[in-house]
Amino acid sequence: MILRTETDRDNLREGGRRLATILHQASEKAAAGITLKEIDAYILSLIEEYGNTPSFTGYGDPPFSGVFCLSVNDGIVHGIANDYELIEGDVLKIDGGIWHEGLCTDSAITVGIGTIAKEDQELIWATKEALDAQIAVAVAGNTIGDIGHAAEAIAKKHGYGYPKELGGHGVGLKVHEPPFIANYGKKGRGEVLKEGDVLALEPMFSRGSGKIRLANDGWLYSMVDGSQSAHFEHTVIVGETEAEVVTQV
Repeated sequence: MILRTETDRDNLREGGRRLATILHQASEKAAAGITLKEIDAYILSLIEEYGNTPSFTGYGDPPFSGVFCLSVNDGIVHGIANDYELIEGDVLKIDGGIWHEGLCTDSAITVGIGTIAKEDQELIWATKEALDAQIAVAVAGNTIGDIGHAAEAIAKKHGYGYPKELGGHGVGLKVHEPPFIANYGKKGRGEVLKEGDVLALEPMFSRGSGKIRLANDGWLYSMVDGSQSAHFEHTVIVGETEAEVVTQV
């Protein structure tokens, strides 16, 4: 969507602030011995305390049956909560969205459970670095290709793979809106960004090839080679000189 009123801008900011708070609280809940279903139920309770609704529940075909996406280790995105019990060393991706005053925000974080492998922590840092790089170029006059190139450059610098089929997107009035924002690309190519564009930027890296497969449930994407993966996401508003990140406290 393109923001056209200050009311919409303020509502998007408030929804983003609430989502960021929920993600932070969920990350603190995630620990060894906790099941994914317990985390998902906790997230729903936080959303309901705010009087909001989750944007993923019932979305898509087949309808998403969870609250947020909870994906572990080689599961990179869109995992539905189940009875899996987290253990020390796991890497958990928490990805979700909420509706607030008719507008949707979307964000994701990657959390290490207890002490994790040094290589996994480096992967997490690099994926967050890629998100920061994408945000830095999400300004009016730049292009979708600039955003993709920013993530790809970080992946290549660290030697990580990335799924070419997955990426960011427009957001706001719907959970997913055009344009699709690949995590690779060429500078200056693709749609030109405009002030007020609302985008969900979400780099996803793996320690392997980056090739993915879809589970039988029609939702969870996992790395074909079983490699560790990481995912970060922010909803941003494109500005004239810099992007505004709305999914932060």
